[in-house]
Amino acid sequence: MANTEASLKEAMNIDGAVGAALVDYNSGMALGMVGGGKELDLNLAAAGNTDVVRAKVRTMEMLKLADEIEDILITLGGQYHLIRLLRGRNTNGLFLYLALDRGRANLAMARHQLRAIENVLEV
Repeated sequence: MANTEASLKEAMNIDGAVGAALVDYNSGMALGMVGGGKELDLNLAAAGNTDVVRAKVRTMEMLKLADEIEDILITLGGQYHLIRLLRGRNTNGLFLYLALDRGRANLAMARHQLRAIENVLEV
């Protein structure tokens, strides 16, 4: 089992990673973050992506979809933004957020690696 800090550092080892955060989408607060800098304000990204997650959860409820969100992918001209809702012990209401440089990232591998990080994350 890996703690939040170790898991986020592991996320930054994913090819093309710009920043990563563990976010509580009930409060919109980042519980941990690494990377970002002048390229990406991770506090602002955490709060903004909380709204994205909440909107998608509400939409699924209105559509009466009996399913769970795995990932939400936002593609930009130069970046991928990957949101992975967590389903493990003590992780309800949390998501991993990963911003990737689109020119250096392999999206399929990033999704696979983020799933592996989720599996060992201990909150």
